[in-house]
Amino acid sequence: MKNLLNQVINISKNPSVSIILNTHRTKPDNMKDQTLLKNLIKEAETRLLENYDKKLAQILIEKCNELSDSIDHNYNLESLVLFVSEDFADFTRLPVEVENRVIIDNNFATRDLVRALHYETSYFVLALSRDKARLILAHTDKVVEEITEGFPFDNTLYTTDKIKLSSSKGQDNLIEEFFNRIDKNLNEINKENNYPVILATESRNYDNFIKVADKKEMIVGQINKNWDNDEAHNIVPEAWQQMKSYLSERNNERVSELKIAVSTGKFLSDITDIWNAVNQGR
Repeated sequence: MKNLLNQVINISKNPSVSIILNTHRTKPDNMKDQTLLKNLIKEAETRLLENYDKKLAQILIEKCNELSDSIDHNYNLESLVLFVSEDFADFTRLPVEVENRVIIDNNFATRDLVRALHYETSYFVLALSRDKARLILAHTDKVVEEITEGFPFDNTLYTTDKIKLSSSKGQDNLIEEFFNRIDKNLNEINKENNYPVILATESRNYDNFIKVADKKEMIVGQINKNWDNDEAHNIVPEAWQQMKSYLSERNNERVSELKIAVSTGKFLSDITDIWNAVNQGR
């Protein structure tokens, strides 16, 4: 989502078509989503043909229909946004409700993307055992997607060394190496967004994982049990309880920082005062 926002926010092309609609996660409701999308594309078609060069309008209409045909509505979230211009076409699913509409302008309509990124909280849930690991992207108490790039990650580290097999230290070393590889995969996927991470795992695994984690500060909570056989939609609501506690603590810290800023004269709210302070290097 953030990568797409970085792309479209810099595109200035007339016309740029943004098609925004509410969708549904489950059947039978999500079977209506394709119909709504087709109706909005028809609205875009009418407006393009009325207001723009017919040849250019036809190019955009075809790109809208091709993009629509590529969307699998079985994976819908709360909403869907399509961006189409003469040389660009892409879409994203959003976990927030929107207003159904078609916007044709010099730029794409990105307000709902920004709102989805900042209004609610995104985070990863790493469901971890000594046999495998799954990574789930969540938004508040909802599943956005289960990551398939680099995950699920199975433990293939075995040994026939009898000394290692009989030694708890030898077994711990194998587990820590397995967790270290998972951590590398996680950090590669998370390097652009830096989402906080909730570990869904037993306490013994939590301790081992923290020991090898490169970015311990990103792990902000734990839900303690083996989740190997649980669906993502059962794991995330439990993880959200941990995230809420983390967010509450973080917000309390921000309030304390604000109180200190007020008491030391470093807090400014008037736009003129802020502008003067910036110019004065304060």
